[in-house]
Order: sequence, then structure tokens, then C-alpha cells
Amino acid sequence: MAAAQFTGPVLPGLALAGLALAGCAPLVTVPAAPEASDPRCAVVLQRSPEVLLGLERRTTTSQASRAWGAPEPVVLRCGVTPPGPSTERCIRVEDAAGGSVDWLALQAEDAWLFVTYGRRPAVEVVVPVSALGDDGQPTAPLVDLSYAVSATDVERSCL
Repeated sequence: MAAAQFTGPVLPGLALAGLALAGCAPLVTVPAAPEASDPRCAVVLQRSPEVLLGLERRTTTSQASRAWGAPEPVVLRCGVTPPGPSTERCIRVEDAAGGSVDWLALQAEDAWLFVTYGRRPAVEVVVPVSALGDDGQPTAPLVDLSYAVSATDVERSCL
């Protein structure tokens, strides 16, 4: 990974970790990403699983987003601003079919924030610690999302 400073809107995305339901409605409020209308985001959503970490998929309020579980859902947003070279931790997650996706990994007190690195459109996934269950492995949902995220274009990779 290049040793340059990250200049993207990743940290504000941590606010998604505290998403709340509006009243008792099953909708999850998710702000739309700047490039949510990218056609590749539609493919990412079509390929995303119905169940993630054993959590059922929920309805979201914005284009190019998905959510799973309650009360603090795992949230995916496609079309976020792609991060540039970064000094943040970059991990490569491989799936069973041999595909891989690079992610920047940021940890907050009660959630993990992952943003695809070197892909366009970029995909952001917020994983609340409370959604991890007994195994507590924050990258587990990334493995299950690899097929969906592989619909995006690779421009560069972690070093």
C-alpha cells in the first residue's frame, strides 16, 4: 500500500454504525453515496446475498444500499468516493472461488468500517460489533460480499 494520506469521506461513514429505525418501520435510513447511480452499483446490489452473517436483508431508504439485521444493521453503500493512496490498514479478502477484494479497514469503538481500495465505484461496508455474533470476525461479511463487489472495476491494489 502506498504511504500517502487518505483523502476520502470514509470516517464520516462511521456515523452509519448508529443507524436507527424510524419508529417501528422496517426501513433502514442510509444516506445515498455520491456515485450511487453508477450502473455497476445495480449489479453489486443484485449480487448481494439475502442473508449476511445469519442476518436477514432489510429495506433501505436510498439507492445503491443494502442492510442486514437489527437493531444495528450491517450496511453496504455502493458509489462512495474511492479512497486514494492511504496509510490506513489495507487488507485483501479472498473468497472460496479464488477471487479477492482489497479493503481499507478502520476500527471505531463499536463498529468496523471497510471501504474497497482500488475499485470503482467504491463500496463501503459498516459492520457493528454487535452484529458479529460469537466468532467476532469483522471481515466475515466481506467474504460473503466478494462476489457482489467483484462487479466493480479494479484500478489498483494494496501493496
